[in-house]
Amino acid sequence: MQVRLYKPSDRSAWDFYVYNHPDSTHCHLSNWKDVIESTYGHKGYYLLAEEDSRIVGILPLIHIKSLIFGNQLVSLPFLNYGGILAHSSDVGALLIEEAIQLALKLKTSHIELRQLNSMNIFQSCDSYNYLEKTHKVRLLLDLPDSSEELLRSFKSKLRNQIHRPQKEGMKAIIGGSELLDSFYKVLTINMKDLGSPVHSKKLFKELCRQFGENVRIGVVYHQDKPIATGVIFKFRDTVEIPWASSLRKYNKFSPNMLLYWSFLEYACNQRSRLFDFGRSSPNEGTFKFKEQWGATPHVLHWHIWTKDNSFKNDDHFNNYKSTSMVLAVFAWRRLPTFLTNFLGPVIRKSISL
Repeated sequence: MQVRLYKPSDRSAWDFYVYNHPDSTHCHLSNWKDVIESTYGHKGYYLLAEEDSRIVGILPLIHIKSLIFGNQLVSLPFLNYGGILAHSSDVGALLIEEAIQLALKLKTSHIELRQLNSMNIFQSCDSYNYLEKTHKVRLLLDLPDSSEELLRSFKSKLRNQIHRPQKEGMKAIIGGSELLDSFYKVLTINMKDLGSPVHSKKLFKELCRQFGENVRIGVVYHQDKPIATGVIFKFRDTVEIPWASSLRKYNKFSPNMLLYWSFLEYACNQRSRLFDFGRSSPNEGTFKFKEQWGATPHVLHWHIWTKDNSFKNDDHFNNYKSTSMVLAVFAWRRLPTFLTNFLGPVIRKSISL
């Protein structure tokens, strides 16, 4: 058995392995390497384990190097999931060892694997420091055979919240790259309101180009003005929503409810069996919003390897609560929009979350 770096000629075999592994997500597909490299210039180190010329395990890694945010290998940045897929724990351990050697060569501070399930692979690496974080959950909703059946399953309060924006004259449209301008307009305003730098528009252009019909954009319009929007990704029998935004001034009309319902209706019509609301922190606002649809939480397992135990005090995950971060958010909200739109992607490319 050998572990080596992915080559472009491996694309078909890599993606075949992904589509046939029970724990895979769209985050494991080879196209993400092209999307991230072409958008932000981060180099992808995609590792594959082979036995008798057959892939038996993979580990996609993206190298992010920043003076401010550090030097790291992540599987996979900007997304909810990633990590190792393998036939066995022995194969997984070989991939981890190769990733550690790569991290040492690149002088990274840590490796972060966003696994769906807990692993015991690191336990065989006694000479290294690692920890497992379970601070995030994904919220999943089992879908019935039809959207009509799903709508009937909701409580009357939830159905009224879905219908309210429609009574206000709002309409939801789902399409492709032709909706990108509307999507990005809402996203930039919302991210500025949140005090957070926005992703480059090129990221979403590349998503549409690389994944085609598997990526859909949804927009809620009010009098031809986009006020709520999101992106969904279809992979096998699951539809996930990685990004969603809405304009605060319209919150009282609940356009987000119409947006999410349109995505759920679309997923049912596509015969999908599972709707993935993405990751959240338990009991926070977004968690409660997703839970009201009937979604159930499933703990995510983020495995962190470090050279020097630098995450012992969880600083990596709690920086957003620090005084300096609160001040940065306050200041960002007050910058001119043209400046946040320009600086946002420059900063956001180095933030792996």
